[in-house]
Amino acid sequence: MFQVLTLNAISPKGLARLPKDKYHVSSDAAAPDAIVVRSFNLHDREIPASVRAIGRAGAGVNNIPVPQMSARGMPVFNAPGANANAVKELVIAGLILGCRHLCQAWDFARKLEGADAELHKAVEAGKKQFVGSEICDRTLGVVGLGFIGRNVAHAASALGMHVVGYDPGLTIEGAAQLSSTIRRVDSLDELLTKAEFVTVHVPLIESTRNLINADALARLPKHAVVLNFAREGIVDERAVVEALDKGALAAYVSDFPVNQTRHHPKCITLPHLGASTEEAEENCAIMVADQIRDFLEHGNVRNAVNFPEVSLPRTTPFRLVCGSSSQPTIAGQVSDALKGAGITIHAMANLSRGDLAYLVADLDAAPGTAVIERISAIDGVRMTRSI
Repeated sequence: MFQVLTLNAISPKGLARLPKDKYHVSSDAAAPDAIVVRSFNLHDREIPASVRAIGRAGAGVNNIPVPQMSARGMPVFNAPGANANAVKELVIAGLILGCRHLCQAWDFARKLEGADAELHKAVEAGKKQFVGSEICDRTLGVVGLGFIGRNVAHAASALGMHVVGYDPGLTIEGAAQLSSTIRRVDSLDELLTKAEFVTVHVPLIESTRNLINADALARLPKHAVVLNFAREGIVDERAVVEALDKGALAAYVSDFPVNQTRHHPKCITLPHLGASTEEAEENCAIMVADQIRDFLEHGNVRNAVNFPEVSLPRTTPFRLVCGSSSQPTIAGQVSDALKGAGITIHAMANLSRGDLAYLVADLDAAPGTAVIERISAIDGVRMTRSI
């Protein structure tokens, strides 16, 4: 029976995809085969040697030490697109909050006191300070055109906005899903000079840290609005506050409160609500549970952030999987080890991603312990498993 360790509250609908006759799911498994998390920080926790896969019930994997897991030959799964609609809806809300001053106006109204007649008088006298602008016919710049960025771009376009998008890593498949109403530009600088609103939808990696910094903000038209519903660290909050205080920037809307912004009158900070809907939590949990089950039971890899995609239909009851460094001789050495044991390969897939390769082979017989040990001893092999 497979043991699955959960380190956050995971949607029961997702965990129900792991049948109880094959899986024991708990929050205290001592030797788990897999770990499922949402926001739990695995950087500060020792990962047991028994773990074969980690699943993140969400998109970002900043809370998981991915390079260390890759070195162990372990896939890290996520759920791209499963929370895209939830984030999209919150970004659209953020656009409106940012240009209509709704949070400030609500706070003003809540603090009013007196009889209704006095309230009405105070409202008429005070509402002028909350005059905003409409988003229709304004230009939105979308940085990052993955699942979420595309959804945001299409929704904003449907609301009458002009949308420009920038994503140097956009795949052919992603580009095909992008509406012709979205204008793609070739550089971040070009996007910034055109956008009255900017929303970021990129992962936090070294190249995107402080991507929206003082230089970037200086390229925006005066009184622009910046939104960050991606990850803390992508926007330089210190530079944002300086731009707000100088009047160069109109507002900042973020899903990541920090002390520099949470009390600023031109900032709206929310408590990381992007994927906090029942639907998104269920979608993410279902997707990652299905992926972990397919990997543990069949060795297939779908939506891993560090492994190549491999989905090989079973042709025999016996399967071998092997994770290794991406060296051209390893697949041949694995084949030789199997051949030397009198085992025939009926079907095989061997793909690489960066410096990591993954081999799946269907065999006419189960490889014994000696064969597994021989393959595991090959220089560059990080993980070997018989299924």
